[in-house]
Amino acid sequence: MTGEMAFENITPDSAANPPNQSSCDVFVYQRSAVVLFPIFYSVVFIISACGNSLVLYVICQRKQKFNSTSVYLVNLALSDALFTLALPGRIIYYIRHFDWPFGDLLCRLTTLLFFTNTYAGIGFMTCISLDRYLAMVHPHRLQCLRSVRVVRRVSCVVWAVVSLQVAPLLFRSMLREHQGRRTCMEYFNFEGSRFTPYLLLLACVVSFCCPLAVIAGCYAKINLKLRAAAKQNSMTGRSRRNHRVNTIILLILLTFIACFSPYHLNVMQFMARKIHHQATCEELRAFKVSLQITVSLMNFNCCLDPVIYFFAIKTYKKRVLSLFKDYLYTSTAASKMTAENSSTTPERNHSSALQEIHNQCHREDLL
Repeated sequence: MTGEMAFENITPDSAANPPNQSSCDVFVYQRSAVVLFPIFYSVVFIISACGNSLVLYVICQRKQKFNSTSVYLVNLALSDALFTLALPGRIIYYIRHFDWPFGDLLCRLTTLLFFTNTYAGIGFMTCISLDRYLAMVHPHRLQCLRSVRVVRRVSCVVWAVVSLQVAPLLFRSMLREHQGRRTCMEYFNFEGSRFTPYLLLLACVVSFCCPLAVIAGCYAKINLKLRAAAKQNSMTGRSRRNHRVNTIILLILLTFIACFSPYHLNVMQFMARKIHHQATCEELRAFKVSLQITVSLMNFNCCLDPVIYFFAIKTYKKRVLSLFKDYLYTSTAASKMTAENSSTTPERNHSSALQEIHNQCHREDLL
C-alpha cells in the first residue's frame, strides 16, 4: 500500500510523537477546501457517472464478441463506476466542514472504493498498454496472451491483487475525533515505525514507477514500430488503425502521468526527507495540503478514462457521436418549429381580432 493507505495505522495521540506534532493542526486550509472540494467532486461525479455508465451500456449492448481491449476497458469502466458511488458521501463530508455523518462502516467502504479505483486503474491501464504492444509489435507471436479467456483471467488476477492490497482498510477504523468533528480518511500526523518511509518508498516504486516504466516502454516500442512501417510503406504507416493504436497508448500515458504522478511523487519526496530528519509542523501542513490536492488529481482519472474509451472502441465512438447528432437535430428542429409558430402567431391574432370586431358589429345590428 502507498501514501495515505499506510497512514491508517497512525494514531494522532501516539506517545512516540514529539509534542509539537501531536498538537499540530493540519486543517488550516479548510475554509477554502469546504468550497473547492464539493465543487470539484460534484463535477467529477457528473462526468464520471455519465461517461462510464454510457460506456458500460454501449459495450454490454454490443452484438459482436468482446476482444482483449474491450475486456480491459470494461473492467476499467467498472472500477470508475464503483468509485463514483463513493463521491456523494465525500461531497457531503466536505460541505459539513470535514464532519462525517454516515458512521464508521461507510467511511471504511468509501476509503476502500477510493483506493480500489486508484490501483485497479493503474493495473488495467498497464494491461491495455501491454495488449496494444503485443498487437502492434508482435502481431504473430504471443497472441495466445490476447485471447479473451486469458484476458479475463488476467483481469481476475488484477482484481485479486488490488483486493488484497486494500483489504486491510476494512479492518481498521478510518474515523478520527478532531475538534468536535468526526473526520473520515484524514490523517493528522505521519509518524509510524522507523521503517515506514522505506516501506512507502518501496510501495510507490512497485505500484507506480514500474507500471509507468511499462506504459512508457510500450509507447516507445509502438512508435518505433510505426515509424519503421512508415519508412517501408507510407500507406501502412499512415493507416487509420495504426493511428488509433498510437492515440490510445498516448492517451493512457498522458492520463497516467497527469493523474497518478503528482500523488506518488509527493509521497516519495516527503518520505525521502523523513528518512533524514523529523518533519516539522509546517512541513506536515504543507504535505497535508499537497496530499489533498494530489489525491483530487488522482481521482480525476475517472473523468479522463471515457476519452480513452472514445478512441479505443469504435462502437462507443459511433454511439456518442450519434447521441450528439440526435441532440443537435432535435434542438434544431425544435428551434425551427418555435420560429415558425412565432411568425404565424401575429397573423392568427390579427385575423382573430378582425373576426371579433365583425361579430361585435353584427350583434349591434341585431339589437
